[in-house]
Amino acid sequence: MTTGSPPRTTVARREVLTSPGDRLRAHAAAFGDKPALVFPAATGQTRTTTFAELDAESDRYAAGFAQVGIETGTRTVVMMPVGAELVAVIFGLLKLGAVPVIVDPGMGLRRMLRCYRAARARAFIGVPAAQAIRVLRPDAFAGIRTVVTAGRRWCWGGATLRGLAATTVAPPRPAVAADDLLMISFTSGSTGSAKGVESTHGALAEMVRQTGTHYRHTPSDVCLVTSLSFAFLHLLTGATCVVPEIDFARVSAAEPAMISDLIRRYAVTAMFGSPALLDPLARHLDETGEQVATLRLVVSGGAPVANEVVARLRRVLAPQHGRMHVTYGATEAVPIASIEAGELLDEVLSTAASGGGTCVGRPVDGVDLRVIRAADGPIPDWTAVRPAGPREIGEIVVSGPTVSRRYLGPAAANANAKIAEAERVWHRTGDLGRVDEQGRVWFAGRRSDVVRAADGPLYPVPCETVLDEHPEVRRTALVGVGVPGRQQPVVCVELRDGVPATQRPRIERELRELAQRHEATHRLTEFLFHPSFPVDVRHNAKIDHGRLAAWAARTRTGGTRRARRTGAA
Repeated sequence: MTTGSPPRTTVARREVLTSPGDRLRAHAAAFGDKPALVFPAATGQTRTTTFAELDAESDRYAAGFAQVGIETGTRTVVMMPVGAELVAVIFGLLKLGAVPVIVDPGMGLRRMLRCYRAARARAFIGVPAAQAIRVLRPDAFAGIRTVVTAGRRWCWGGATLRGLAATTVAPPRPAVAADDLLMISFTSGSTGSAKGVESTHGALAEMVRQTGTHYRHTPSDVCLVTSLSFAFLHLLTGATCVVPEIDFARVSAAEPAMISDLIRRYAVTAMFGSPALLDPLARHLDETGEQVATLRLVVSGGAPVANEVVARLRRVLAPQHGRMHVTYGATEAVPIASIEAGELLDEVLSTAASGGGTCVGRPVDGVDLRVIRAADGPIPDWTAVRPAGPREIGEIVVSGPTVSRRYLGPAAANANAKIAEAERVWHRTGDLGRVDEQGRVWFAGRRSDVVRAADGPLYPVPCETVLDEHPEVRRTALVGVGVPGRQQPVVCVELRDGVPATQRPRIERELRELAQRHEATHRLTEFLFHPSFPVDVRHNAKIDHGRLAAWAARTRTGGTRRARRTGAA
């Protein structure tokens, strides 16, 4: 099954592009006094950085970095807290053509060190606490030759950001091409080992274009930022970024009243958020009746979002111009597909509720998407691919200029996730889905999460969307217990806040009756109640089916009845 627009990969990959630094310089020249970054403070003074200030500061850093040996292609670890200084540092590196290495701190120190070891960076920029980690764990940073400290330097030597910012010479301005490496970021590791994703300047240029054409971003927008990567994207379109004072590793803990206040106070026009942030915000706005009249666009991503959250946000957005988009993507390809809330709620809701899966929309312009027969091992080239039939569930593969062509390593990761076809590379998402007659993609879950029962496979998301319709259920997760091919399907259930444990027998009975009414779920007979599902570290919303499967196996061994009574983790 094929869908999507023709891939924009026919241009010469050595074509010279407008670099991120040149885009920033152009915005600084066009509207230098306009705020680029706004950091509202819960207490104290709000900090604002204009486009002119950001351009000048990143120029000084670029010149200083060049003097200490950072140049085009230098892989550079950046370990700094979110703030204007971090943004200026990364822009300074990009102006040189250096390659920032970004690792999500939410994944924990052990995984972070594994990522840094794989990155084989040559330069390190970090705050004193980060420098201490580097000194104490030299095995993870064996290739570092240049050290820059953001803050007070102790015993480790090297330069300081403050010293480099005093540089008065003009920085180099290397040309960049589509194939040139832009950045190395790492997958969250929520579905396996974290992998280094190589992003190119061509991919960024295409993402900037898509942001303007698909989401209609302009320099007049004011964007509320809950993801650092989206902050850079918005800045490159000339938009102002309002950065809330939240823990970016735990966006689910953000206070919805504070987010709502920022939207009104700064006349925010657009925001991206994971379901973990948007759900409490939607509830808050719905319950209080607060208006967010300036907000014209809300984009949800990172994990499937409940239809009731979409419906709530749709109700509170301005009816004349407010829009909500639900997106589907991955670290290796952002975005892949998108659907507007109106189409999601008005046209496809009944199909999802009856076991059709989650509709994530049509591929965005420039992304070519295919559904192929799932295979457990590597697929060496496109000639070995077996296309899925119409409406058949298979693995989603994508190609296009925003799709990463390779991982940093190891070789097995590339062999298992990439398929060569002449000059093109297809990325295997590891996700399962199908394409309907209107070209819309329906997500069915991760390939690794399929329950392989004796009487055939069970796909998680089509089952979960049926059971999630129960009014007292927050979310469900289908997992398999036992040997693949003979797995027992088990439904883990997380109830809504305030539902007493005494109601579990009734709810279990109602879930079983609900399951029997739909073909996708009629084989489900076992239900376990869990107090709070484990989720991914990046968006705090993607359910960790693997951990739940292990919990279900332990719980069943210890007594299913006890688990149903206590919900013990």
